[in-house]
Amino acid sequence: MRIFIAIDLPEDVKEEIKKIQNILPDFSGKKTELQNLHLTLKFLGEIEEDILEKVKNKLKEIKFKKFKAKLSKIGVFNENFIKIIWVKLENCDELQKEIDKKLADLFKEEERFMSHITIARVKSIRNKKKFLEELKKIKTKEVEFEVEEFKLKESRLRDQGSEYKDLEIYKLE
Repeated sequence: MRIFIAIDLPEDVKEEIKKIQNILPDFSGKKTELQNLHLTLKFLGEIEEDILEKVKNKLKEIKFKKFKAKLSKIGVFNENFIKIIWVKLENCDELQKEIDKKLADLFKEEERFMSHITIARVKSIRNKKKFLEELKKIKTKEVEFEVEEFKLKESRLRDQGSEYKDLEIYKLE
């Protein structure tokens, strides 16, 4: 099973991201469907059922307070080789570190976690310089929301794209 840990986004945040997606500069690729928008806290990859049970039990041990997260800037990982367009989600790093610590004996810790929501996947761009100039002009409305839970999810790759299924929901205090 292909597994990851994530924070789902409330509808108002998804709507704000949709507005951003609608004004993205021209590119060839695919915008992330609204129902698939999320923040990945940790990607576990293909794991067996016995490891999945260990993960579920370890995640149940996490005691973490609810917190506020907010959308911030838009960007790309590498301006020379643009593959992902993202929006940063602020204030999620501590929860991610806590998850990393809990799973440290099962999975390697993240080396460079960057709290982002993938809003589009790029195949090609005709004019990279113009694209980046236009992208930098987009101002993100800093929508804030309370994070009350995180989820253990399964990702199934389908012809029409990824399909996500919640396996467990972990409430924050």
